[in-house]
Amino acid sequence: MDNFAEQLVKKNETSADKTRRVLMIIVGVLFSIALAALAVLQLRNPLVALLGFALAIVAGYGTFHIVQNTKVEYEYAFTNGELDVDKIIAKKKRKEMVSANIRQLTAFGKYEDGMEETEDLTVIFATDNIAEHEYYADFNDENYGSTRLVFAPNERMLENIQKFLPARLRHKS
Repeated sequence: MDNFAEQLVKKNETSADKTRRVLMIIVGVLFSIALAALAVLQLRNPLVALLGFALAIVAGYGTFHIVQNTKVEYEYAFTNGELDVDKIIAKKKRKEMVSANIRQLTAFGKYEDGMEETEDLTVIFATDNIAEHEYYADFNDENYGSTRLVFAPNERMLENIQKFLPARLRHKS
């Protein structure tokens, strides 16, 4: 029987994320307006005016696109001891982040701020930013080397992970 669990986790925005988004909108809108205003001032030269209006439209679209890309979700897929984590951007683009074999974890447990991290450790955050239910999994990855995945599994995902944990880690989690 296959052990399978799938979970979608929406990243909650921090106040810094919200501030960054508002600033991007303000800068983008002001830049678009400035380009359109310059185009209006150049109406005597139709080619320059047309170019200005085209650049204003491109700036507006670029702002919209950048702001949309700040909406992030993570998908965890667990299949028979293999945990795959994907990042979903604006509900359109999917990017594979990392894949880990649970049997080969070197550490696993509740994540706490201030945990010891060496310089060669790559930390991957794929969480909803709610600290009380974050877990970490340490393993070696062929792309990142020594890696720590910080994620927010639900109960079903945790049950499946714990079935495949090495014996030395099973009692600690």
